[in-house]
Amino acid sequence: MGPTKHRKSALLAQVRAEIRVRHYSYRTEQAYIAWIVRFVRFHAMRHPRDIGESEIAAFLTHLATQREVAASTQNQAFNALRFLYEAVLGRSLDNLRSFTRSKRPARLPVVLTSKEVGRILRCIDDTYWLSACLMYGSGLRVTETLRLRTKDLDFDHRAIYVRSGKGGRDRVVTLPDELLVPLRRHLQSVRLYHEKDLAEGFGEAALPHALARKYPNAGRQWAWQFVFPARRRSIDPRSGRERRHHVDVSAVQRAMKLAVRKAGIEKPASCHTLRHSFATHLLERGMDIRTVQEQLGHKDVRTTQIYTHVLKRGGSAVLSPLGQALGRNR
Repeated sequence: MGPTKHRKSALLAQVRAEIRVRHYSYRTEQAYIAWIVRFVRFHAMRHPRDIGESEIAAFLTHLATQREVAASTQNQAFNALRFLYEAVLGRSLDNLRSFTRSKRPARLPVVLTSKEVGRILRCIDDTYWLSACLMYGSGLRVTETLRLRTKDLDFDHRAIYVRSGKGGRDRVVTLPDELLVPLRRHLQSVRLYHEKDLAEGFGEAALPHALARKYPNAGRQWAWQFVFPARRRSIDPRSGRERRHHVDVSAVQRAMKLAVRKAGIEKPASCHTLRHSFATHLLERGMDIRTVQEQLGHKDVRTTQIYTHVLKRGGSAVLSPLGQALGRNR
């Protein structure tokens, strides 16, 4: 291993260590590492400590002007570099000069009708039907759905407890009555998987943060098992232990994409579209916007208000005079 490669691997090891100390998700870790590697390659493998603010700005501008990345992608790259410099290298980026920002187009969310949602749910693979139902019926994000533990389902109070959602916030959402029986039946089969794992010397679920050290045996308890476990055990990339993780996000996304195609729906619908549709349909039924905000876990009600625009007719709800004119002329 050459000196440059050694310095790079040592730097990335530092980044990983700082990320894990702060309990960031594994997906965030992967994303930050990927951006730091791209940044170092962009500057001909120079060490970041030797790269100034103007060169950092040049990389971010390159993403916007040459790569034409979305605003959210550029923001993720910026957050990764800010973490690198401030948390790892101990250098502030407060003096970072302005760089070209990717444009954030004002787009309304894609929303399905109730009938379209029903067609998708009838077409989706049975393996992913329940998770899709929760995304629409409870307004969950796909990652929130797949990270649910059995203890997070409260059948008596028809509630689902979402732990550490976006922004690290917890919230309580509704558990649809229609899913009570299917979920109970599903958990029975999940329990069989868990008991089989325990009999084979496994059955330990990954625990958040430092709970594994505080409660060494908690990971084997039924309460901490994932509601949607993967079919096969795999090696935890952080601990190196063989465990049964939850279903991979990409598998649900592929199943959703296939179901949309099978249902003959031309809209660019995704897993998140089910969440958009949940919010819009609640507002259509007269639900208070603050209640919808709490269900979705939005920090600011202005984020929720975008769904009120979807409810309006085209042209800011202006009623065209054409119908009246045609009526008179006939």
